[in-house]
Amino acid sequence: MVMFAALGRASAVEVKISAKALERTLKAQLFNGPEGRYYMRGDVNSTCYVYADSPKVSFVQDRVVVHVHTKAKLGTAMHGTCVGISLTREADVSVIPDAEGETIGFRDARIEELSGSKELDYFLVPFLSRKLPQQMKVNAADLMRKALSRSEETMGYALSLTSLKIHSMLVLGQSLVLDVDAGMSVD
Repeated sequence: MVMFAALGRASAVEVKISAKALERTLKAQLFNGPEGRYYMRGDVNSTCYVYADSPKVSFVQDRVVVHVHTKAKLGTAMHGTCVGISLTREADVSVIPDAEGETIGFRDARIEELSGSKELDYFLVPFLSRKLPQQMKVNAADLMRKALSRSEETMGYALSLTSLKIHSMLVLGQSLVLDVDAGMSVD
């Protein structure tokens, strides 16, 4: 049995995260309702509702941009239908990546594009500026540990992450780049 271990210190590592990876995380953590929707009002059985779906993540300058499709039936439920207006719009919010310990987070939410409908924007503003950035938060160490958990089956070596500290994150081209200190062991 061969054993390699970090002896009290971690080594610098650069981790690149794609927009698609952030998009999958966002879908799993927030857009996990029926048909990949997040309901801000009502639910799949409601006649009047507001929901967002189809999130797309991209990088623009130093920001992470999330584009969502929104659909709303706003009004009053009467006899099994929604009497009011139907809207379908697109909306964008951008955030700055922020790191704390093992956690990848986001701050400084800036709404880039709203629906243009005062009624729909009433629901979109709190969703885009608070809920969405909070739900994008992820523990990077947990994700890496999960990815390594089957290493013995696939590689013949049991790899494990012993420590992780994120020092900085920044958007660089088409990646979110993390500068981390990480410790690993191989058994």
